Amino acid sequence: MKIGIVGLPNVGKSTLFNALTKSASAMAANYPFCTIDPNVGVVEVPDPRMEKLAELVKPERIVPAVVEFVDIAGLVKGASEGEGLGNQFLAHIRECDAIGQVLRLFQDDNVIHVHGGVDARRDLEIIDTELILADLQTLQKRLGKAKNDAKSGDKARVVYAQLLERLEAELQSGKKAIDLQLTDEELEMTRDLHLLTAKPFLYILNIAEQDLKTIIVEQIRKDMGLPEGAKLIPISARVEEELVNFTEEEARDLLDQLGIRESGLNALIHAAYDTLGLMTYFTAGPKEVRAWTIHKGDTAPRAAGVIHTDFEKKFIRAEVIGYEDYVGAGGESGAREKGLLRVEGKEYVVRDGDVMHFRHSA
Repeated sequence: MKIGIVGLPNVGKSTLFNALTKSASAMAANYPFCTIDPNVGVVEVPDPRMEKLAELVKPERIVPAVVEFVDIAGLVKGASEGEGLGNQFLAHIRECDAIGQVLRLFQDDNVIHVHGGVDARRDLEIIDTELILADLQTLQKRLGKAKNDAKSGDKARVVYAQLLERLEAELQSGKKAIDLQLTDEELEMTRDLHLLTAKPFLYILNIAEQDLKTIIVEQIRKDMGLPEGAKLIPISARVEEELVNFTEEEARDLLDQLGIRESGLNALIHAAYDTLGLMTYFTAGPKEVRAWTIHKGDTAPRAAGVIHTDFEKKFIRAEVIGYEDYVGAGGESGAREKGLLRVEGKEYVVRDGDVMHFRHSA
């Protein structure tokens, strides 16, 4: 999973990126465009179930699932036309699975804002507009050829051209591609366009430390004009930066003092998993305990294919133990003895936390 971190200059993107990836690879500075190339960091997905499994199995190694964060240089008004650092950075967003928009809500006279005062709704509208304009450029390039192809009368080509015309009209009205009601077939037809606004959005609210206790997310959602289903994650980039150097116990104490349940990093990853419809299953053995990321609704063969494509093609069956059963029985042997191990076939839909072994033909 790859999440692109975007936002206007000086909203706290690079500070947040440094904290999320526990590194200083993104040079945070008080001027625009300090991030010249996209910084990439890989972060472990927090999952306490891994530790429980490792206690029982005592493997040689533990391999968690990971999320890749890409810190993309600050967008400015006119980026779609090449302003600021322009389209080269929009291209980096195309490679991401989801877009995390960092919106500045904190006040600090020592940190300049490229558009003057702090106004998160204005910033949101600027970013959305630039992404929509970039998508319109993509569509218009493809639309001319699609219309010419449709002149042949071929039904599929006519349908494709009509779909692009519909998309163009909706984007010109200010809507994002992800907000359109497209069928699965239409989504497949537009996949190779790699539209920026077709990606899921997460809204990262960079707030002051003292506001973590009191922020009312629903009020912010209303003020920003965001729909009910939009994911808003309040984060103090400065607090996340502090947590990097804390022990687990110290970090827990600070979070308790601030009145928050989990770090911003954990909240962001959990929101991303939920938004993208992802979940985790495990493999556990003496060599390793490993977490595997799949989509909700994936069948056993597809889950096996995440390990190796041959496992999906040559799938025979899966041996499955639910996580709670696995832990409750003290491991695989205990689960077998209690009849908690199930043998499942190709139609089995994997459940979050399943501990699995796959059998496949040679």
